[in-house]
Order: sequence, then structure tokens, then C-alpha cells
Amino acid sequence: MGFLTPMYELSKYLEWTRSGEVQLPDFQRGYKWEDERIRQLLVTVLRRHPLGVVMLLKTGNTQVRFKPRPIEGTHFAPGTAAKFLLLDGQQRLTSLTQALSGNGIVTTKDSRGKLLVRRYLVHMETALSDPNRVDEAVISIPGDGVVRTNFGKDILLDLSDEDKEREHGYFPLRLLYGDYVTWIFGLSDASLGKRFHEQFIKPAATYDIPAIVLDEDTDKAAVATVFEKVNIGGLPLNVFELLTAMFAGDADYYHRTGEDFRLNDDWKETQLKWAAHPTLAAVENTDFLQAVTMLTTLKRNQADTSDRPPAVSAKREDVLKLTLDDYLEWRDPLREAFIWTATFLADRHIFAPRDVPYPKQLVPLAAIRVLLGSDADLIAVSERLARWYWCGVLGELYGSAIETRFARDIESTPGWAVGTTSAIPRTIQDASFTESRLHSLRTRNAAAYKGIAALILAHGARDWMEDKALDKVQYVNLAVDIHHVFPQKWCNDQGVDDERRESIVNKTTISARTNRTIGGAAPSAYLGVIEKHAQIGSDRLNQLLSTHLIPAHLLRADDFDGFFQQRREWLCQLVEDAIGKPIQRDIDEGHAEEDSSQFAPEELIEEPSQTG
Repeated sequence: MGFLTPMYELSKYLEWTRSGEVQLPDFQRGYKWEDERIRQLLVTVLRRHPLGVVMLLKTGNTQVRFKPRPIEGTHFAPGTAAKFLLLDGQQRLTSLTQALSGNGIVTTKDSRGKLLVRRYLVHMETALSDPNRVDEAVISIPGDGVVRTNFGKDILLDLSDEDKEREHGYFPLRLLYGDYVTWIFGLSDASLGKRFHEQFIKPAATYDIPAIVLDEDTDKAAVATVFEKVNIGGLPLNVFELLTAMFAGDADYYHRTGEDFRLNDDWKETQLKWAAHPTLAAVENTDFLQAVTMLTTLKRNQADTSDRPPAVSAKREDVLKLTLDDYLEWRDPLREAFIWTATFLADRHIFAPRDVPYPKQLVPLAAIRVLLGSDADLIAVSERLARWYWCGVLGELYGSAIETRFARDIESTPGWAVGTTSAIPRTIQDASFTESRLHSLRTRNAAAYKGIAALILAHGARDWMEDKALDKVQYVNLAVDIHHVFPQKWCNDQGVDDERRESIVNKTTISARTNRTIGGAAPSAYLGVIEKHAQIGSDRLNQLLSTHLIPAHLLRADDFDGFFQQRREWLCQLVEDAIGKPIQRDIDEGHAEEDSSQFAPEELIEEPSQTG
């Protein structure tokens, strides 16, 4: 890769963007600078301060092919060939092109995101009075040139035509590089026009912006690095957008198919295939690429016979090394594998995106499914995969530093699951849970909170009013959600501490109708109301309560302390069954886990509920 660092006058950039000699690669984000940011950019130009570097890529590159698109707000003949593609500086050059040429109208937005049509002018007397007042002198006004007040009823300033602009002494910045002479000669105060020309218009003609121009030998990896490291004018692109750039320039694919590969369109097709599986809405395009990367690097690792084979990885730098052929090799198997993960979650009573404990854990799970194929559904294999999954959730192991865990999981879990190796996956080894953690699980912010709620459902929980299994269908039909067992109001009235009141121990999943029936009453009262409405006896309701691991006799006695202790123990046993190992009982030892710094305090966000 070679590059030059020339200086070009701003007028030359405007000429190029308006003629189409400089265009954007089609994967670039849209224009989105705010009104005030544009105004400040114009102040920078008038004060002759530097505004940063522009990066250009020469076209005609045989290694990197991008479909160009015009700078927003420009108009030239369709099919105009670009000489340069703008890699960095889109927001700045788009703002300058629209504000300093043509009619000077810029489509932008305010600080709250409201769409605006603006134009920019500078009050000449103010700007000339003091260099420090240039910021004050540059104004942004509505596109029609009229500034109104009193909800649009009164006109504060009318600059809707050139005569009115001259009358009030506002120079339109659209003419800074245009036909300003006629406008200046129309001023009644010739001295004002001459001074403004000498101090601002004339210097603007030689205002330079440095460029970095990448030559025709720039390869795909270098372009990716440019976007990652040098895109200073806007937000850094993520790996999906970087690969969009690289795949779009794949010459071999173009020669085979006669068209460019559009990764974003391909992702939309993937999402369409997943539309019937709500939990997959939590999977991001970068997650999919990580799964591809793991399978790609695993294949390379297994094929390498050297002493130091390449590592299995899902790290960003390895995602960026993917080729289009790598992606296409694993795309269809992974599309199907992620659909399989949705059924895996449904079998564990996880039906909605908000209830997925760790969306990122689906990445290794889908990759593992590709490796196992249909064997993943064999009873023993499925049970082992479920244990691995719950260890990740209840051990809360997928919250950070997950790329390394991804690699370990895909290397060890498939063989262990089918029984070809006895080595226990690291995620299962690392998983731990303590009794006191149940106290600090209070909202959906915690993966283990959602995991335990799903385990209760999978235990066979049924609705108290209709005796229906809370499966995938009824979960939606009954508007099921997590609610308090001892109502929040009752707990507050009885002085129950916040920690236990909001704990998952005092929560379960019930229908909206059942929750409304509970209200804020004592359990001994609301259970009678449920029996009356459902026309069932106490024994039948007790059986339904037991499906939620709720000790009915303690609930009927309004014995919160006894209820909490008993249900906490039953939930401990539920966790032990899920992760396949005993958990530490630490409540009676006097050093509860929630008193340590291992778990950050959760924001106390109440679940939607009628019970308090």
C-alpha cells in the first residue's frame, strides 16, 4: 500500500464532490451531522482553523472494488465515474458541500433529533468587529430564510432573498465559493463589502485541507484498518461494517456471479429466515460473524499439522481476517443452527428476546450445533448441552471476556457432549452458585434471574387460575410475566426488607389475569379469591402452587419468613439439578455472597405488576 499526503483547497473539494469525482463507497453510513455541529464547522473555516484530515482512495483498484454513491445533496449525471472514494471525512465534506454551494440548504437535525432544513449566514459587522466574535456572527436559520417567534406567528428576522440579506447585513455562506461579487456590489455600504471580502472571502479561497490519498495498490486488509483506526470524523465502524467493505470488493465473487456481494443484504435475508423465532431477535450481525470465525479458525487449527497450529478464535482481529469464501462456507449451516438454538431455548421455556439470559451464549451454541449435526438432539447429548448451557447462565460466565470462553467451549464441548472425550468443558468447571446469590437476583438485569425464572417454568409451572401449562403458546396468550408471590404492598405494610421482597425467591411467572386477582392482598386472602373465581378447592390450588416450588401451607399462613427459607432451599436444589453440582449454602455461615464485591448492585427496576 502506498499513499500521498497532498494539501487541497476547499474549493477543489467542493468542485470534486459536486461533479462526482469524489464519491462515497456505498457501505458508508448516511449523513447525520447536527445543526450546531455544522455551524461550528463553518466557523472553523471562516477563522481558518484546521478541521482535520480527509482520506481518499483512488479508484481503479483491482483488489478492492466498491460501488460508489454520490455525496448527499449533490446532483450529476448517473454513471459518473468517481476518481476518488471518500473513506474519512464524509460528514465534514457533506456539510461543507451543502452549506457552501448551490442554494446553501442543509437537511440536518437539532440536538433532540428533530429533522431541520437550515441555511447559514454570517453577520458581517459582528464578524469584522473582533476575530473572537466570528462564532457569534455565524447563524443558522430555517430553510425559507425567515426566523419566527411566538410559535411561528411573529417574524423576528426575514432573510428570504438577497435584498433582505444585504439590508440586514448577513452574508450568505452559500456564496463563499460562488458568485459573491454581484451580492457584494449590491451592498449600500461598499466599504463593508470590501472589508468583508478582504478579511473572509479572499482568505477562504486558499483555505487548505490536508488529504491522505491511498493508491491503487491498497489491499482489503488496509482498507479495513483505515476504517477501524483513522475514521476520525464519525463513529468507528464495527466488524460487520468493516467486512461489508471487504466483501463488497471481492473480485473473484464478482467474476463468478457478475455482481458485488452485499453483506448487509445477506444479513437481512438471514433475519427473514429467522422471523418465526422471536428469541433470535437478540442475535446481532456481529454475533453471526463470530460464529463463522470460530468454525473457520477451528477448521484451520485441525488441518494444521505443525507444532503451533493457529488458535481457535472469535476475537475482533480474527473476524476481520475472514474471507468471503469463509463466510459463504458456514453461512447456511449457521443459519439453520441458530434456528435450532431457538428451539433449544423454547425447550427450556425461554420464549421471548427479553428472557434470553445471555444472547452471546447462542454464538458458541450454534457453532457447536454445526459440528454435532443431528446428534445434538440425541437424549444424552441434549442433556449434556443443557448442563453446559445452564452452567454458563447460572454461573454468570458470559458477561465479559467472552471471546476466550467461546473458543474453549467450541474446542471442548462437542467431544464431551457425544462422549468421545471425558474432559469436562471449562464453562462447566468454572460454574459456581451460592445460596445468597438468590437474595441479590432482583431484576432481569441479571442473567441468572432470567435463568431461574425459566427453570421454574420448565419444572412444570401451571397457571393458578386456568391450570394451563405455561408453554410457548400460553406464554403469549395469557400475557405471562414475572410477579411477586407475597405482593409488594403487603410486604411494605408488614415491614419486609427490600432485599427479600424483590428477590427471585419471592417472584414467579404467572398470567396477567392471575396477577390482577392477587392485587396487593395477603396470600391468605388472595388464595381464597382465586379458589372462588376458578371454582376449585384448596387441594387443587395447592397442587398448582407446588408446580412453582411454592410451599402452599406457609403461603396460606402468611408466613413470609418460613416461605422464603423453604422456597430458597427448593430453588437451590433446582439450580443444583441444572448445573449438575452442589452449590454453597452460605446464608447461615454469616458471610453472604451478596455482601461481597463480586456482584455489582442491580438497579432496582420493578417487574410490571399489579401487586404493588
